[in-house]
Amino acid sequence: MEIDLGLLEKLKDENQEFKKLYEEHTKLKNRVEELNALKFLSPEQELEKKTIQKQKLKTKDRLDEILSKHQASLH
Repeated sequence: MEIDLGLLEKLKDENQEFKKLYEEHTKLKNRVEELNALKFLSPEQELEKKTIQKQKLKTKDRLDEILSKHQASLH
């Protein structure tokens, strides 16, 4: 899905759930990138990475759901 950056910013300003989810998704994405940058992951880090990736996906799905509903209401 093509994301309208104007709509994204508007939703971050107007929708508290969206803003919170967006910030959480960004934080999770950054942590996964930190873990990916390591040459070796301990078993604990591997588990953390998998857990974060699942949480990140759930967060992204909800963000997409909110975006889709908002876009549908505009048409």
